[in-house]
Amino acid sequence: MIRRFNLRGNPNLGVAISATDQAALVPPNLENKDLQLIEEALQVPLIKTHISGSNLAGALAVGNSNGFVVSKYAFDREIDAIRETGLAVERIPDRLTAVGNIVLVNDHGAIINPLLSDKSAELISGTLDVDVERGKIANFMITGSVALATNKGVLVHPSATPEELKLLESTLKVPTDVGTVNRGTRLVGAGAVANSHGVMVGLDTTGPEMARIEESLGFLEVYL
Repeated sequence: MIRRFNLRGNPNLGVAISATDQAALVPPNLENKDLQLIEEALQVPLIKTHISGSNLAGALAVGNSNGFVVSKYAFDREIDAIRETGLAVERIPDRLTAVGNIVLVNDHGAIINPLLSDKSAELISGTLDVDVERGKIANFMITGSVALATNKGVLVHPSATPEELKLLESTLKVPTDVGTVNRGTRLVGAGAVANSHGVMVGLDTTGPEMARIEESLGFLEVYL
């Protein structure tokens, strides 16, 4: 399912929501109608929590079916809210705290910002149970912002090189293609949120962009 949706007027859904095939982290103060739309699109339980006291869970957390890794400034009550669901969660002990922006992961692998420490790389690998590779995408180190990964496919910044696409496919073990969201936004990971069940994009996303998302991420139903 592909659904177009703005969160309180903001089309950058990937900054606010972090989704996996098991759960989605969402701001705790959303209206019921918004929560229902998100749950319907992603088809997973919603964990209503701040991360580091912020509504930007998509920027400050990232995960897969095994759990989440979060900013080192995440509060204990936020960690507990995730652990209560049975998922693993660990803080990244690094000066780079926008974890959702710098880690691209699915259930098969992860590509991380090259500046992340070895300790953080090992923690990501252990918590999410994936092999980790360091790399850039389209010459950006914010791998989580410039690509959108699920267990079905990856949508990537249009300037990604053939070598980067090969790295993505070999690490994440799913097909990869380039595209945009929200009428030309190339930071597709920041502009959209997805798991294997569905994807949500901003209201500005055009028909051709949605067709490319459908092809890249394997969704057949489009709800406007």
